[in-house]
Amino acid sequence: MEITALRNIYAKLERNTLILIAVPLPFFGFAYLYTQSPIMELNLPAENSFWGGFSLTFLITLLAGHYIAFHSNLGKAKNPSLDITQKVQIYAKATMIRFWFLFGIAMWGSFALMITQNPLFTIILALNLIFFSLGKPTPDRIVRLLKLKGEERQQVEELKKRI
Repeated sequence: MEITALRNIYAKLERNTLILIAVPLPFFGFAYLYTQSPIMELNLPAENSFWGGFSLTFLITLLAGHYIAFHSNLGKAKNPSLDITQKVQIYAKATMIRFWFLFGIAMWGSFALMITQNPLFTIILALNLIFFSLGKPTPDRIVRLLKLKGEERQQVEELKKRI
């Protein structure tokens, strides 16, 4: 029964994170291509230095904040009195918060890149993609981050097997 609950939590988490990764990619791609060689004229608002500076600072803060928020939320799952299902639920919630942060960074950053055409936004968006890929939930990552041992580890490793 417990493995079924784990599978359900993991399947939902995996689906939702993949959606949050996939949705902003076309926006980033369009913004990047537009800044490299605008083949069409878009009627965008004029950029001012406050907007660009604020956006850069805000996005860098969010990149740091998502990491801190994720690991502080993950600390709750390391309580030895919790069962494996509760630990994985806490991990799933922390991961979803992390991915919503990253989703927001990708969307805001894409828009800011279009408006400002500042290459620093491309760097921020590339870092964001790295965090997306490093944060994507896998059974191995769950085991490592929650420091699971013994039977709990085996139960999470069972998620690798597709049924």
